Amino acid sequence: MPAHPKPPTGLDGAGLLVVDKSGGVTSHDVVSACRKALKTRRIGHAGTLDPMATGVLVLGVERATKMLGLLSLTTKEYTATVRLGAATTTDDAEGDTVSTADASAVTDSGIDEAVAALTGKISQVPSSVSAIKVDGKRAHALVREGEDVVLEPRTVTVSRFDVLQRRRGSDVIDLDVHVECTSGTYVRALARDLGAALGVGGHLTALRRTRVGPFTLEHARTLDEVRDDPHVSLDIDAAARTAFPHRTVTSDEAESLSQGRWLDPIGMSGIYAALDEDGHTIALVQERGKRASTVMVVRPATLRP
Repeated sequence: MPAHPKPPTGLDGAGLLVVDKSGGVTSHDVVSACRKALKTRRIGHAGTLDPMATGVLVLGVERATKMLGLLSLTTKEYTATVRLGAATTTDDAEGDTVSTADASAVTDSGIDEAVAALTGKISQVPSSVSAIKVDGKRAHALVREGEDVVLEPRTVTVSRFDVLQRRRGSDVIDLDVHVECTSGTYVRALARDLGAALGVGGHLTALRRTRVGPFTLEHARTLDEVRDDPHVSLDIDAAARTAFPHRTVTSDEAESLSQGRWLDPIGMSGIYAALDEDGHTIALVQERGKRASTVMVVRPATLRP
């Protein structure tokens, strides 16, 4: 009599897929294409990129989708091009031009001073075409419906805002910049505010995300590469080791965690991965008081063979 096939565990093919998104497609387009390539519906993203932007987009596949909300993706890194001399409705090149000014008189020292003022902990008004919700609707959707949207300022940290190259045209200046910032920072708002501070307007003409948390372009593959060789960038164990601190647990402790029970704390802060002696991730754990409790059981006892 033939043996019954084992039920799927959600661990086969599970992990994080880091995509190098191309310009002109939405993040949802990327998710859809990856679902087709990997032949699964269980794919989600850990934050979107604007259609114009390129670079690092982190996706969770199969059981790793449960990991996405726990990832510490609080820092991001970008390269971008800021054009001084024109402001747009979207603060980037996809919007309509609302004002122009001759930027030829703007000095390098003036640019440096304005950039310095936008570095560190700053108050920033997000772009009106951001994905922030206003009364239950995305701000960009309200703008498309013809509504005027002014979002509340928020405190963000720009740890690095470096001008790498300056190119002067007849009446515009293009600045290639490198930005490191906290999550929630809008680079196009930096371009807008830089241009406003210099009195000539500014917007982004290019944006490339080079890092999200610990995930960089070195982990990333293009959509064509994913289609040609469909697999995750990091399996669920490698993803946990890359994204979280980790501790090795005994076989008895692994069994307890697999059943959702807690362990004694060892003084580790934040969420960390508990690995068995073979390096497999059993659970993501967080210590509170006298307990190290599971926040996600990666390998529940019910799913193990």
